[in-house]
Amino acid sequence: MNTDNGTGAESLAQPVTEKDLGYLRRCVDLAREALTAGDEPFGSLLVDEHGTVRFEDRNRVKDGDATRHPEFEIARWAAGNLSPEERRTSVVYTSGEHCPMCSAAHAWVGLGRIVYASSSEQLVAWRRGWGFGAGPVAALPVNAVAPGVPVSGPDPVLAEEVRALHARMLGVA
Repeated sequence: MNTDNGTGAESLAQPVTEKDLGYLRRCVDLAREALTAGDEPFGSLLVDEHGTVRFEDRNRVKDGDATRHPEFEIARWAAGNLSPEERRTSVVYTSGEHCPMCSAAHAWVGLGRIVYASSSEQLVAWRRGWGFGAGPVAALPVNAVAPGVPVSGPDPVLAEEVRALHARMLGVA
């Protein structure tokens, strides 16, 4: 299904499936793990076409390298460890929709579908509602940066869990 996402870019939106939810649950768990370790709450998985988790990571930006997003680490790992066909048929699951940096890395490496628990639009709205700025980079939807990548998300139940993690990080009740 191709739809205009309001940015002039075509969206390749697909629904989140029951099969996706288990992988998304692990991403939220990784986000919780990141927060517990003093990092921002984001977690991601790379799953091959057979359903095997090939790589997982969580945010690791607390030490000053703001590029240590799990989605970016997935792209780096995939480039060095998977064939172009394996990358194309893989799925990246993530607690939060890719930022523009991660969307670009995803597209350049040639990874497949992205499934996210919460959207960038939701994160920006939550932060603004709590009196915080949106962040140093425009919160663009994946397809504004990588128009050929199929996306699914957000999931309403898991998005609420992600919201609670961000509220905890920011000290919001």
